[in-house]
Amino acid sequence: MTTNTDNINIQSNEALLSPAELKAKLPLAINAQSTVTKNRKSLQNIINGKDSRPFVVVGPCSIHDPKSALEYAQKLKILADEVSEKLFLVMRVYFEKPRTTTGWKGLINDPHLNGSFDIETGLQQARKLMIELIDLGLPLATEALDPISPQYLADLISWSAIGARTTESQTHREMASGLSSPVGFKNATDGSFQVAIDALQAVSSPHNFLGINHHGQVSVVRTKGNAYGHIVLRGGDGKPNYDVNTVKACTLALEKVNLEKNIVIDCSHENSNKDPMNQEQVFTHCIEQRINGNQSIIGMMLESNLQWGNQKIPNDLSELKYGISITDACIDWETTEQIIRDAAKKLPK
Repeated sequence: MTTNTDNINIQSNEALLSPAELKAKLPLAINAQSTVTKNRKSLQNIINGKDSRPFVVVGPCSIHDPKSALEYAQKLKILADEVSEKLFLVMRVYFEKPRTTTGWKGLINDPHLNGSFDIETGLQQARKLMIELIDLGLPLATEALDPISPQYLADLISWSAIGARTTESQTHREMASGLSSPVGFKNATDGSFQVAIDALQAVSSPHNFLGINHHGQVSVVRTKGNAYGHIVLRGGDGKPNYDVNTVKACTLALEKVNLEKNIVIDCSHENSNKDPMNQEQVFTHCIEQRINGNQSIIGMMLESNLQWGNQKIPNDLSELKYGISITDACIDWETTEQIIRDAAKKLPK
């Protein structure tokens, strides 16, 4: 039954396959489940201080081409094995992009890059690619943006981020309290970290909220709380916040409310002044802080792709350049290798 007061601005409402149906089409094999569990445990041990290696979330700003993402992953796996005694590498596999106003919202929402919003195809492409990457042995990281999509994909994720625009959101704090992976909350867009600290206090607690179950039914979700939340410093208001004094201030703020002193530094965004050329400087500075005894920095993030820079989505998609970001500008693979290898040589065993 419809009324003249209901769904006035809804143009259409299209049923989507359920999480259970997607997982039946694209199941995660037993050995792949073991890989995810092992990789999550490695991250938990880093967060708990049982593993002295920092982790590095590295990869494209966003995934728009599964073929180039797989090529990137094959290269990253070789590098990850090479530096595994010093660094734990996690591939950045971001399928959803928050938009300040409008723009391409990511592979799940718009896999054809043409505004058709074929979300069912996007979910299938995302899950298929992630299974292929897990089969390589890689841990995967993503941004948990849409509160519905984790039911479709969260079983594949080893580390999740809550973005600067959503860290203050009650919906995202509640969702994160039920995620199976460790989760990093980014500081607010103005660069302050109190909002993220508030989020960390919330995420560790149980919550009850409306969501969906594996069959796609609306349900009451009851969570246990996530014990592996931590803060991600990404700069803000046009200024960086990875320097020694800011990291110390953040550490003291965490300590004040009895939170673990775990900090991840995002080497892009305002920490790099949105210039990929500066990511190496930020990353190197974080490594130096680690070498100088600052164990509160447990990880770093790099935006990296096969090729340098970024590009706009052309009207003629055949003109899209291979291996180049269509969102934020990234460093290229050669620079990524050099930065990570240099860090591994500097870090003590």
